[in-house]
Amino acid sequence: MTHSTLTSRLPHFNSYNKIRFCGEQARCNGLQYFWVDTCCIDKSSSSELQEAINSMFRWYQNAAKCYVYLSDVSTRKWKASDQFSEYTWESAFRSSRWFTRGWTLQELLAPGLDSVEFFSYEGDRLGDKRTLEQQIHEITGIAIPALRGTPLSQFNVGDRLSWAENRQTTREEDKAYSLFGIFDVQIPLLYGEKRDKAFKRLLKEIDKPLKSLDRLLSAAHAPFNSYNKQHEPTCFPDTRVDLLQEIYNWADGQDERCIFWLNGLAGTGKSTIARTVARRYFDQKRLGASFFFSKGGGDVGHAGKFFTSFATQLARNVPQIQRFISDAITEQNDITNQSLHDQWRHLVFRPLSRLEGSSSLSSYVLIVDALDECDNEDHIQMILQLLAEARSLKIRLRVLITSRPEVPIRYGFCQIPHTEHHGFILHNIEAAIVDHDIFTFLDYEMRSIGQEWALGPGWPGEQALRKLVINASGLFIWAATACRFIREGRVYAAKRLLMMLEGSTSTLAAEQHLNNVYTTVLKSTIHEEYLETEKEDRYLVLKQVLGTVVLLYSPLSIDSLTRLLYVPKETIEGGLAELHSILDIPKDTGRPLRLHHPSFRDFLLNKDRCRDLNFWVDERQAHRTLAGSCIRLMSNALKQDICGQEAPGTLVADAESSRIEKCLPLEVRYACLYWVQHLQKSGTQLRDNDQVHQFLQVHLLHWLEALGWIGKTSEGILAISSLEADKNPALYVFVHDAKRFALYCRSVIEQAPLQLYCSALLFAPEKSAVRSQFEEYIPLWVQGKPKVQADWSAALQTLEGHSSSVKSVAFSLDGKRIVSGSYDETVRLWDAATGAALQTLEGHFYYVSSVAFSPDSKRIVSGSDDETVRLWDAATGAALQTLEGHFSSVSSVAFSPDGKRIVSGSDDKTVRLWDAATGAVLQTLEGHSFSVTSVAFSPDGKRIVSGSDDETVRLWDAATGAALQTLEGHSYYVTSVAFSPDGKRIVSGSRDKTVRLWDAATGAALQTLEGHSYYVTSVAFSPDGKQVVSGSGDKTVRLWDAATGAALQTLEGHFYYVSSVAFSPDGKRIVSGSDDKTVRLWDAATGAALQTLEGHFSSVSSVAFSPDGNLLPTLRVSNQWVVEGKANILWLPPDYRSTCKAIWDQSVILGHLSGRILFLQFRQGLKLIV
Repeated sequence: MTHSTLTSRLPHFNSYNKIRFCGEQARCNGLQYFWVDTCCIDKSSSSELQEAINSMFRWYQNAAKCYVYLSDVSTRKWKASDQFSEYTWESAFRSSRWFTRGWTLQELLAPGLDSVEFFSYEGDRLGDKRTLEQQIHEITGIAIPALRGTPLSQFNVGDRLSWAENRQTTREEDKAYSLFGIFDVQIPLLYGEKRDKAFKRLLKEIDKPLKSLDRLLSAAHAPFNSYNKQHEPTCFPDTRVDLLQEIYNWADGQDERCIFWLNGLAGTGKSTIARTVARRYFDQKRLGASFFFSKGGGDVGHAGKFFTSFATQLARNVPQIQRFISDAITEQNDITNQSLHDQWRHLVFRPLSRLEGSSSLSSYVLIVDALDECDNEDHIQMILQLLAEARSLKIRLRVLITSRPEVPIRYGFCQIPHTEHHGFILHNIEAAIVDHDIFTFLDYEMRSIGQEWALGPGWPGEQALRKLVINASGLFIWAATACRFIREGRVYAAKRLLMMLEGSTSTLAAEQHLNNVYTTVLKSTIHEEYLETEKEDRYLVLKQVLGTVVLLYSPLSIDSLTRLLYVPKETIEGGLAELHSILDIPKDTGRPLRLHHPSFRDFLLNKDRCRDLNFWVDERQAHRTLAGSCIRLMSNALKQDICGQEAPGTLVADAESSRIEKCLPLEVRYACLYWVQHLQKSGTQLRDNDQVHQFLQVHLLHWLEALGWIGKTSEGILAISSLEADKNPALYVFVHDAKRFALYCRSVIEQAPLQLYCSALLFAPEKSAVRSQFEEYIPLWVQGKPKVQADWSAALQTLEGHSSSVKSVAFSLDGKRIVSGSYDETVRLWDAATGAALQTLEGHFYYVSSVAFSPDSKRIVSGSDDETVRLWDAATGAALQTLEGHFSSVSSVAFSPDGKRIVSGSDDKTVRLWDAATGAVLQTLEGHSFSVTSVAFSPDGKRIVSGSDDETVRLWDAATGAALQTLEGHSYYVTSVAFSPDGKRIVSGSRDKTVRLWDAATGAALQTLEGHSYYVTSVAFSPDGKQVVSGSGDKTVRLWDAATGAALQTLEGHFYYVSSVAFSPDGKRIVSGSDDKTVRLWDAATGAALQTLEGHFSSVSSVAFSPDGNLLPTLRVSNQWVVEGKANILWLPPDYRSTCKAIWDQSVILGHLSGRILFLQFRQGLKLIV
């Protein structure tokens, strides 16, 4: 209703009554403003209409009152039959047009329960949403919880669409547009698109969060009710009654302890209890997620998909969290490759945190079964630490964890306060209770078997059942296995029962009873009527197949085993036909085989338990056989461009997953991933020109390509590194070169595996063994090959990820990890072996200038220009403490040798000592007259050395804070200081371009090391104290002899200032950080220089051809790629990325700050891998 309408036609508009009524009612309710939706929106303005429709739900949601003026409902007459029962307005209310209009649905649902008030034509109040709840429910079909304010996201899409099904709108598209708020979506208005198309767009937008979940790599078999677990049992009725009730009381009550740890020995029924609890809360719609670990179960045998699986399930089971998880996936594109800490933080913890304060939310239960079967002890402890953070959530989250009482788990729980977890030891339950439960289970199962095979109503009798209970010795797995074995005997069930009863005594230990039942099952497959040769064949098949099944790192199907072992399918099927009591053998031979219980693996591999040598599996020999089978399979299956992509720049992200799965079937992927692990477990001694050496010489690139397509490049690098331990001359040379090759091109293998045959070979050193072996693979369309270095440089890896200058780097004490701090305000953790990014620690809000590991490598300290020192957990990435006290930027931090104290230096001219446990300030050391740039503890922790912009180095007493000495000699700012490992010397670097060595006792200057051409930014001693490393603004890293001061090596490769350097704990590697945004690893022994084109005396600032003006360039360089048209054809390694370039026709010239010029020439035509 526009202003002109109001002034010219007001008397003819019944709507005026609505406006007048709303004004009067708002005044009565003490409100200053009111608005009427149909009057306050200028529908002639498309932008205003778009904003209004997308905001309408929120407007109603935030309204103090929502008046529903029903002009078609009158209160004038009483119902004649009974003046006290109801008014005549109720029938009019039920048939009011207001309930048939599309736009009024959000007016009804968005406001609070008491905010929506209904009024008659006369302005009489009829009631509100609370008092008229039942009538509104009957009129609209809307669920009462939705009317009461339960988040609409808790109702499925079909339900919400049904609420609007019988509502009408003037414009047909509005029937879809009026639902924007109901589904919390926003899309552009396109009037004229018609109703069907509008709904199609609406549903597409609604499905977006679910589609983003498809990007998460979750473990399909993790949930308790996954397809492969559909036959797994829950607790039998009337068993485990007290224990289950205790768990339910904990989960449903107000217990402060967020974790319930159910631990017990193998076979005591932990998983069955976990499934029972999961089923209860799933049926109540309160199960957030479940993850059932299984050793050798592929994705459920490790923690790689643990939190992504949790997030996927939470999004489906708790609808109101779905959008938050979807947003996290969108914000963190590579979340599936990030650390466990980052996955927990972004995918689970933060989305759950955003639900805080919602009174309509009930508690949710997470279930983790068999945590001890996770393959990495560090990951187990990390999972426990992260899950314990659930206590800080305001919504009630309960975590049930089951496991054996293994050391890593016991240790992990020791780190969690007793007030925050509840422990229950399953095998300590009173024996009589356990025996009763087992008897109840056996009684039911045996009666079922007796009825199935007509064994009589009383079979097998109470005495037999009691004996079976004794034989079970408290192990439910014994009872379950015995029942399966007897049932599979069919007409011989009674005979098999006798086998279970014979030779058993109550004095045997529980484990021995389990051994006996497994032995009985295995022996039953060797029939007496077999000939001796047939028995021998049977034994061999059983050993090979069972040995493979129990040793697989990931389960395989019968079809896959047939191709892996080169054993006929019918032979495997025949060998396993009578073993259903110990193996889950699907009818579909394409589905994986699984053990019913991990105790069978323990039995089969233990010679003391499996005493029949016909069945005992020699673990080493079985691994040797598996390794050979894997190599044979890969040799036959792997080839160049195995997925048939052809285009050399094809990204893994763009390849169809179905094609990758087809070209790399499960058994081939298994072989690629695990052949080296089987080889190591076999204890095989490698030799020159053996099977392994020959395989690598033919198929190394094919293998790395396959790993790239399945996202397992880092695993391949670790596998190659483990082979490097073998010192056979020819094999060692090739494996060492293969490792350097894989490390150098790791990034591109992960992104575009076919670049192995292009960029990786093209830029490998001329003398590289891998390049020499596979040079024929370089595509013919590369005509002009670049001039590359002769040998591998000292740079082992370039770690990319920071978005600004890297200012500080350090190794962990075990040399396995690297920490870096950057001007991008983050601290990053890296795997020193593979170069993979492990974690990003966020919390500082300005430059991170210094980082260090604690002596036990469990904590990280960082200093920042935000004036704080922060402590982090190195395993989980969790922020532990923020130490505040400095009044200016913190430039340097370090741990004391015992890890109990932290020292920091700051631009506020002070050095501070902190208690690492409490964060309390212990000492403030004052004396420097300008910024403190660097600090370090002496090896015995008794002294502190500091360097400053006042050009001095100072020594302090760490206990008293007293100044001991002032070392003078530098002529410009001191940037870095360090003690020698024996504490007798100090090294300092300065902006005067020198490195100086000092006597720590006397303060005397020992050496001045000159050679850098610009500021020295960082210095460090080697672990043996014999060498000094320095980094400089001249872009180089230099190695010096600490005794003589002689320059040993100059390591070149960075493109900008080197800001930080450090030795690895073994002294064999050096790590450096630079303003070129990279972290580099160097071989401290070789220090080979990069190849350069000589002639320039300064940076190459420009290069160009003389064009003839006729041809337009068809090539370009974009980011890290040479691109032809829209296709990436050649990836440029970090060392070959240009600062300037020139392109003409099929030639590319790249110029570098180092003075090097790179020439590339390509043949015209399609660039394919053939």
